[in-house]
Amino acid sequence: MKRRTFLTSAATGAAAASVAAPAVAQGIRQLSLISVWPRKLPGLGNAALRLARRITVASDGQLEVRVFAAGELVPPFESFDAVAGGRADMYYGSEEFWSVKSPAYAFFAGVPFGLTADENLAWIREGGGQELWDELSAQHNIKPFLVGDMGGQLGGWFLSEVGNASQLDGMQISAPQLLSRALERLGATAAPLPLISVFPAMQSKFIDGAVGMGPWIDLSFGLYQTASNYHFPGLHAASLPLSLGLNKDLWDDLSVTIRRSSTWPHRPNTSPCSPSSPPATRPLCESCGNSMVWW
Repeated sequence: MKRRTFLTSAATGAAAASVAAPAVAQGIRQLSLISVWPRKLPGLGNAALRLARRITVASDGQLEVRVFAAGELVPPFESFDAVAGGRADMYYGSEEFWSVKSPAYAFFAGVPFGLTADENLAWIREGGGQELWDELSAQHNIKPFLVGDMGGQLGGWFLSEVGNASQLDGMQISAPQLLSRALERLGATAAPLPLISVFPAMQSKFIDGAVGMGPWIDLSFGLYQTASNYHFPGLHAASLPLSLGLNKDLWDDLSVTIRRSSTWPHRPNTSPCSPSSPPATRPLCESCGNSMVWW
Protein backbone atom coordinates (compact mmCIF):
# COMPACT_ATOMS: atom_id res chain seq x y z
CA MET A 1 0.00 0.00 0.00
CA LYS A 2 2.83 2.40 0.86
CA ARG A 3 4.58 1.60 -2.42
CA ARG A 4 1.37 2.26 -4.34
CA THR A 5 0.84 5.54 -2.50
CA PHE A 6 4.42 6.57 -3.26
CA LEU A 7 4.08 5.80 -6.96
CA THR A 8 0.75 7.63 -7.17
CA SER A 9 2.15 10.65 -5.37
CA ALA A 10 5.21 10.71 -7.61
CA ALA A 11 3.13 10.55 -10.77
CA THR A 12 0.64 13.23 -9.74
CA GLY A 13 3.46 15.42 -8.42
CA ALA A 14 5.17 15.34 -11.80
CA ALA A 15 1.93 16.29 -13.52
CA ALA A 16 1.30 19.13 -11.08
CA ALA A 17 4.76 20.52 -11.71
CA SER A 18 3.88 20.90 -15.41
CA VAL A 19 0.83 23.09 -14.69
CA ALA A 20 1.80 26.63 -13.80
CA ALA A 21 -0.28 29.68 -12.97
CA PRO A 22 -2.90 30.61 -15.59
CA ALA A 23 -1.12 31.15 -18.90
CA VAL A 24 -2.04 34.03 -21.16
CA ALA A 25 -1.41 33.85 -24.90
CA GLN A 26 -2.79 36.30 -27.46
CA GLY A 27 -5.48 37.45 -25.05
CA ILE A 28 -6.59 33.88 -24.29
CA ARG A 29 -6.30 32.69 -20.70
CA GLN A 30 -5.56 28.99 -20.30
CA LEU A 31 -6.94 27.41 -17.14
CA SER A 32 -6.83 23.98 -15.52
CA LEU A 33 -9.85 22.13 -14.14
CA ILE A 34 -9.54 19.07 -11.88
CA SER A 35 -12.38 16.58 -11.78
CA VAL A 36 -12.64 14.37 -8.71
CA TRP A 37 -14.07 11.59 -10.91
CA PRO A 38 -12.44 9.27 -13.47
CA ARG A 39 -12.46 10.38 -17.10
CA LYS A 40 -14.53 7.41 -18.30
CA LEU A 41 -17.12 7.56 -15.53
CA PRO A 42 -20.62 7.62 -17.12
CA GLY A 43 -22.22 11.03 -16.95
CA LEU A 44 -19.81 12.73 -14.59
CA GLY A 45 -16.66 12.04 -16.61
CA ASN A 46 -18.05 13.74 -19.72
CA ALA A 47 -19.76 16.44 -17.66
CA ALA A 48 -16.39 17.97 -16.79
CA LEU A 49 -15.54 18.27 -20.49
CA ARG A 50 -18.93 19.81 -21.25
CA LEU A 51 -18.48 22.30 -18.43
CA ALA A 52 -15.05 23.28 -19.76
CA ARG A 53 -16.50 23.92 -23.23
CA ARG A 54 -19.34 25.92 -21.72
CA ILE A 55 -16.87 28.17 -19.93
CA THR A 56 -14.99 28.83 -23.17
CA VAL A 57 -18.18 29.67 -25.08
CA ALA A 58 -19.55 31.89 -22.31
CA SER A 59 -16.28 33.84 -22.11
CA ASP A 60 -16.34 34.41 -25.88
CA GLY A 61 -13.22 32.30 -26.24
CA GLN A 62 -11.16 34.28 -23.75
CA LEU A 63 -10.92 31.32 -21.32
CA GLU A 64 -9.67 27.92 -22.44
CA VAL A 65 -9.93 25.07 -19.94
CA ARG A 66 -7.84 21.90 -19.82
CA VAL A 67 -9.53 19.08 -17.89
CA PHE A 68 -7.63 16.69 -15.63
CA ALA A 69 -9.51 13.61 -14.41
CA ALA A 70 -9.12 12.08 -10.96
CA GLY A 71 -5.49 11.26 -10.23
CA GLU A 72 -4.08 12.86 -13.39
CA LEU A 73 -2.90 16.00 -11.64
CA VAL A 74 -3.53 15.34 -7.95
CA PRO A 75 -5.37 12.59 -6.02
CA PRO A 76 -9.16 13.23 -5.98
CA PHE A 77 -9.40 14.31 -2.35
CA GLU A 78 -6.53 16.79 -2.80
CA SER A 79 -8.37 18.77 -5.48
CA PHE A 80 -9.69 21.34 -3.01
CA ASP A 81 -6.24 22.16 -1.62
CA ALA A 82 -4.73 22.25 -5.11
CA VAL A 83 -7.22 24.92 -6.21
CA ALA A 84 -7.07 26.86 -2.94
CA GLY A 85 -3.28 26.97 -3.15
CA GLY A 86 -3.12 27.91 -6.82
CA ARG A 87 -1.69 24.65 -8.17
CA ALA A 88 -4.85 24.35 -10.28
CA ASP A 89 -7.52 26.86 -11.21
CA MET A 90 -10.80 24.96 -10.71
CA TYR A 91 -12.23 21.73 -9.35
CA TYR A 92 -15.39 19.90 -10.38
CA GLY A 93 -16.91 17.61 -7.77
CA SER A 94 -19.17 17.53 -4.75
CA GLU A 95 -18.77 19.57 -1.58
CA GLU A 96 -19.31 16.40 0.46
CA PHE A 97 -15.61 15.68 -0.03
CA TRP A 98 -14.62 18.88 1.77
CA SER A 99 -16.61 18.32 4.97
CA VAL A 100 -13.29 17.50 6.62
CA LYS A 101 -12.44 21.19 6.11
CA SER A 102 -15.69 22.29 7.71
CA PRO A 103 -18.85 20.33 8.56
CA ALA A 104 -20.80 23.22 7.02
CA TYR A 105 -19.85 22.00 3.53
CA ALA A 106 -22.33 19.17 3.98
CA PHE A 107 -25.19 21.64 3.58
CA PHE A 108 -24.03 22.28 0.01
CA ALA A 109 -23.74 18.56 -0.77
CA GLY A 110 -26.92 17.01 0.61
CA VAL A 111 -27.73 16.13 4.21
CA PRO A 112 -30.00 13.43 5.71
CA PHE A 113 -33.66 14.22 5.00
CA GLY A 114 -32.47 17.46 3.40
CA LEU A 115 -33.35 19.41 0.25
CA THR A 116 -34.23 17.87 -3.08
CA ALA A 117 -32.42 19.06 -6.22
CA ASP A 118 -35.08 21.68 -7.03
CA GLU A 119 -35.27 22.88 -3.44
CA ASN A 120 -31.49 23.18 -3.22
CA LEU A 121 -31.36 25.20 -6.45
CA ALA A 122 -34.02 27.57 -5.10
CA TRP A 123 -32.12 27.97 -1.82
CA ILE A 124 -28.81 28.67 -3.55
CA ARG A 125 -30.29 31.14 -6.04
CA GLU A 126 -33.03 32.88 -4.07
CA GLY A 127 -32.77 31.88 -0.42
CA GLY A 128 -29.36 33.22 0.52
CA GLY A 129 -27.54 29.90 0.07
CA GLN A 130 -24.97 31.28 -2.38
CA GLU A 131 -24.01 34.07 0.02
CA LEU A 132 -23.46 31.60 2.87
CA TRP A 133 -21.49 29.32 0.54
CA ASP A 134 -19.32 32.24 -0.61
CA GLU A 135 -18.62 33.23 3.00
CA LEU A 136 -17.62 29.69 3.92
CA SER A 137 -15.42 29.08 0.89
CA ALA A 138 -13.73 32.49 0.95
CA GLN A 139 -11.96 31.32 4.12
CA HIS A 140 -10.19 28.77 1.89
CA ASN A 141 -9.62 31.07 -1.11
CA ILE A 142 -12.38 29.38 -3.15
CA LYS A 143 -15.27 30.85 -5.15
CA PRO A 144 -17.99 28.14 -5.42
CA PHE A 145 -20.82 27.59 -7.91
CA LEU A 146 -23.65 25.09 -8.27
CA VAL A 147 -23.38 23.41 -11.69
CA GLY A 148 -25.62 20.34 -11.46
CA ASP A 149 -27.22 17.70 -9.27
CA MET A 150 -27.17 13.90 -9.23
CA GLY A 151 -30.69 13.71 -7.82
CA GLY A 152 -31.85 11.16 -5.25
CA GLN A 153 -29.36 8.65 -3.86
CA LEU A 154 -29.64 4.98 -2.90
CA GLY A 155 -28.35 3.51 0.33
CA GLY A 156 -25.31 1.54 -0.77
CA TRP A 157 -23.76 -1.88 -1.36
CA PHE A 158 -23.03 -4.41 1.39
CA LEU A 159 -21.41 -7.84 1.43
CA SER A 160 -24.08 -9.02 3.85
CA GLU A 161 -27.64 -7.82 4.40
CA VAL A 162 -28.04 -5.14 7.06
CA GLY A 163 -31.29 -5.99 8.79
CA ASN A 164 -30.98 -3.57 11.68
CA ALA A 165 -28.64 -0.89 13.01
CA SER A 166 -26.86 -3.28 15.39
CA GLN A 167 -25.46 -5.19 12.41
CA LEU A 168 -23.40 -2.16 11.41
CA ASP A 169 -21.27 -2.64 14.52
CA GLY A 170 -17.75 -3.61 13.48
CA MET A 171 -18.27 -3.01 9.75
CA GLN A 172 -15.79 -1.12 7.56
CA ILE A 173 -17.76 1.22 5.28
CA SER A 174 -16.87 3.77 2.63
CA ALA A 175 -19.23 6.71 3.12
CA PRO A 176 -19.31 10.53 2.91
CA GLN A 177 -17.92 12.46 5.86
CA LEU A 178 -21.22 13.37 7.51
CA LEU A 179 -22.67 9.90 7.12
CA SER A 180 -19.40 8.41 8.36
CA ARG A 181 -19.83 10.20 11.66
CA ALA A 182 -23.31 8.77 12.10
CA LEU A 183 -22.14 5.25 11.20
CA GLU A 184 -19.29 5.49 13.70
CA ARG A 185 -21.81 6.16 16.47
CA LEU A 186 -23.39 2.83 15.51
CA GLY A 187 -20.06 1.03 15.89
CA ALA A 188 -18.87 1.03 12.28
CA THR A 189 -15.51 2.27 11.03
CA ALA A 190 -16.32 4.64 8.21
CA ALA A 191 -14.45 7.02 5.93
CA PRO A 192 -14.78 8.13 2.30
CA LEU A 193 -12.76 6.35 -0.38
CA PRO A 194 -12.18 7.71 -3.89
CA LEU A 195 -14.68 6.11 -6.25
CA ILE A 196 -11.93 4.35 -8.21
CA SER A 197 -10.80 2.63 -5.00
CA VAL A 198 -14.19 1.28 -3.90
CA PHE A 199 -14.35 -1.76 -6.22
CA PRO A 200 -10.93 -3.23 -5.30
CA ALA A 201 -11.59 -2.50 -1.62
CA MET A 202 -14.91 -4.39 -1.78
CA GLN A 203 -13.41 -7.21 -3.85
CA SER A 204 -10.62 -7.76 -1.35
CA LYS A 205 -13.10 -7.44 1.54
CA PHE A 206 -11.07 -4.55 2.93
CA ILE A 207 -14.45 -2.88 3.40
CA ASP A 208 -17.86 -4.46 4.10
CA GLY A 209 -19.98 -1.84 2.39
CA ALA A 210 -19.95 1.38 0.41
CA VAL A 211 -22.31 4.19 -0.47
CA GLY A 212 -22.54 4.21 -4.27
CA MET A 213 -23.33 6.94 -6.79
CA GLY A 214 -26.59 5.53 -8.16
CA PRO A 215 -27.46 2.48 -10.32
CA TRP A 216 -25.99 3.70 -13.63
CA ILE A 217 -22.57 4.55 -12.22
CA ASP A 218 -22.53 1.58 -9.84
CA LEU A 219 -23.26 -0.72 -12.78
CA SER A 220 -20.32 0.65 -14.75
CA PHE A 221 -17.97 0.12 -11.80
CA GLY A 222 -19.12 -3.47 -11.38
CA LEU A 223 -20.05 -3.14 -7.73
CA TYR A 224 -22.73 -5.80 -8.26
CA GLN A 225 -19.89 -8.27 -8.82
CA THR A 226 -18.57 -7.79 -5.29
CA ALA A 227 -21.69 -7.29 -3.15
CA SER A 228 -25.09 -8.97 -3.33
CA ASN A 229 -27.11 -6.56 -1.20
CA TYR A 230 -28.19 -3.19 -2.61
CA HIS A 231 -29.88 -1.18 0.12
CA PHE A 232 -32.34 1.66 -0.42
CA PRO A 233 -33.44 4.40 -0.03
CA GLY A 234 -30.51 6.77 0.45
CA LEU A 235 -31.48 8.44 3.71
CA HIS A 236 -28.12 10.21 3.88
CA ALA A 237 -29.00 12.69 1.09
CA ALA A 238 -32.14 13.63 -0.83
CA SER A 239 -29.92 14.89 -3.64
CA LEU A 240 -26.23 15.25 -4.50
CA PRO A 241 -25.40 18.76 -5.76
CA LEU A 242 -22.41 19.10 -8.09
CA SER A 243 -20.09 22.04 -7.66
CA LEU A 244 -17.41 24.04 -9.41
CA GLY A 245 -14.82 25.73 -7.22
CA LEU A 246 -12.51 28.43 -8.58
CA ASN A 247 -9.37 29.79 -7.02
CA LYS A 248 -10.70 33.04 -5.57
CA ASP A 249 -7.63 35.05 -6.53
CA LEU A 250 -8.21 33.95 -10.11
CA TRP A 251 -11.93 34.81 -9.94
CA ASP A 252 -11.20 38.26 -8.52
CA ASP A 253 -8.60 38.83 -11.24
CA LEU A 254 -11.01 38.09 -14.10
CA SER A 255 -12.40 41.13 -15.82
CA VAL A 256 -15.80 42.38 -14.75
CA THR A 257 -17.00 41.73 -18.29
CA ILE A 258 -16.06 38.04 -18.16
CA ARG A 259 -17.54 37.57 -14.71
CA ARG A 260 -20.81 39.20 -15.72
CA SER A 261 -21.04 37.47 -19.08
CA SER A 262 -19.94 34.07 -17.79
CA THR A 263 -23.34 32.56 -17.16
CA TRP A 264 -21.81 29.06 -17.08
CA PRO A 265 -21.86 28.73 -13.28
CA HIS A 266 -25.44 29.93 -13.05
CA ARG A 267 -27.08 27.34 -15.30
CA PRO A 268 -27.08 24.14 -13.26
CA ASN A 269 -28.58 21.13 -14.95
CA THR A 270 -29.52 17.70 -13.66
CA SER A 271 -26.89 15.05 -14.30
CA PRO A 272 -27.57 12.56 -17.13
CA CYS A 273 -27.39 9.95 -14.38
CA SER A 274 -30.95 10.83 -13.35
CA PRO A 275 -32.77 9.46 -16.44
CA SER A 276 -30.19 6.69 -16.93
CA SER A 277 -30.34 5.21 -13.44
CA PRO A 278 -33.83 3.63 -13.50
CA PRO A 279 -33.06 1.44 -16.57
CA ALA A 280 -29.79 0.36 -14.94
CA THR A 281 -31.61 -0.97 -11.87
CA ARG A 282 -32.97 -4.04 -13.69
CA PRO A 283 -29.61 -5.57 -14.70
CA LEU A 284 -28.32 -4.85 -11.23
CA CYS A 285 -31.13 -6.61 -9.44
CA GLU A 286 -32.24 -9.32 -11.87
CA SER A 287 -29.61 -10.21 -14.44
CA CYS A 288 -26.84 -10.04 -11.84
CA GLY A 289 -28.77 -11.85 -9.11
CA ASN A 290 -28.67 -9.02 -6.60
CA SER A 291 -31.41 -8.06 -4.22
CA MET A 292 -32.58 -4.58 -3.32
CA VAL A 293 -33.11 -4.43 0.41
CA TRP A 294 -35.27 -1.85 2.19
CA TRP A 295 -33.49 -0.41 5.22
